[in-house]
Amino acid sequence: MRLSARNQLAGSIVAIKEGAVEAQVKIDIGGQFVTSVITMDAVADLGLAVGDKVVAIIKADAVMLGK
Repeated sequence: MRLSARNQLAGSIVAIKEGAVEAQVKIDIGGQFVTSVITMDAVADLGLAVGDKVVAIIKADAVMLGK
């Protein structure tokens, strides 16, 4: 699959916190972590499980920083 999003981070799922409608999927990207909030339907459709190799694809028009 080809995508226009250039921010693609490969990693492994380390945790899935399931809710009624959405799930928080925590991904280890080389010792750093990214958490994606997706629907429970998406978790089921993709067959996601802890240990799976995935790619976090980030498409945003703004990046905010805080200090």
